Amino acid sequence: MCVTMIPIFDLDDTLYSELSYVHSGFKAVAIFLEREFGWRSKESYDAMRESLDTLGRGAIFDCLLKSKGVCSKSIVRRCISVYRGHSPEIALNDDAKDLLSSLRGPVFLVTDGNKIVQAKKVAALGIQSYFTKIYITHRYGVHNCKPSTHCFRLIRDSLGCDWSDMIYIGDNPAKDFVNLKPIGVKTVRILTGSYSNVSAVPDFDADFHIENLNQLSRIFTLDLV
Repeated sequence: MCVTMIPIFDLDDTLYSELSYVHSGFKAVAIFLEREFGWRSKESYDAMRESLDTLGRGAIFDCLLKSKGVCSKSIVRRCISVYRGHSPEIALNDDAKDLLSSLRGPVFLVTDGNKIVQAKKVAALGIQSYFTKIYITHRYGVHNCKPSTHCFRLIRDSLGCDWSDMIYIGDNPAKDFVNLKPIGVKTVRILTGSYSNVSAVPDFDADFHIENLNQLSRIFTLDLV
């Protein structure tokens, strides 16, 4: 492809491991519970990790609190507040850091999720300078989260480009590419994180698959330093 593409990135499990955020949140909750009840933080952390591994996401805080005999809606809400409000210990994947450091021209981020949580992730990763603009979709209303094209439309309008000039790199075939493919945005699915082995509905899957971001420039021409 001879035309340089405008790269737009997802955040979670595209630029860093979302599991590292989850573990960081567990640590924050475990420390809170130690202060609140005197429970050893390592034991609480290990219990939450075990619940995640065996049961998946869901009522992890409920399970821990019930095992201690102190479960209530108010304590669960406080755990959730600590989890969402903590300053995470997370880091960019090496391939993401290498690629973002080398990109020139317009580069964007479009990410779903609680706007406070996502902003804290962005701050912890220190990635603001890599992007022309960062779009946290929930800032525009939950109805404008993916698969809505709202934030992508804002990017297109700001640059005056065509949909076909844009490329979105994400990981979740259930929402990341659904409404972008029909309008001509190029889509790339990175096979990392919890969706790496998910078989996508054909119409929902991306145009291309990659195993890491180092492979992106083999598919599209990017504006590199």
